[in-house]
Amino acid sequence: MLAEEPLAADLLAIAREVLLKDLLPALPPDKAFAARMVANAMAIAGRSAAEGDAATRLAALSGDARGFAAAIREGRFDPGTPQHAAAATLLDDITRARCQVSAPRALG
Repeated sequence: MLAEEPLAADLLAIAREVLLKDLLPALPPDKAFAARMVANAMAIAGRSAAEGDAATRLAALSGDARGFAAAIREGRFDPGTPQHAAAATLLDDITRARCQVSAPRALG
């Protein structure tokens, strides 16, 4: 069985966590600010990567955002349809990615 490769956003999140939890406490105080700036940049890049992943899945389901909206209105992703779960997961992921940008603390 082939293992699924981790997504860029996941790798950035893991690296950021290691930076903040393991490396930052060991840095001299004069380097701590720079490390936090790097961690913030990694968080921004991770959110951007997550949005890119969602866009790729959106394109696979229906081409673009307009096509996706039209397909939803037509009932192509209603419960019981073959792609319902994929569409629901995509909508959840898009919502979470946007919340991470506008209100990351809201996601807890």
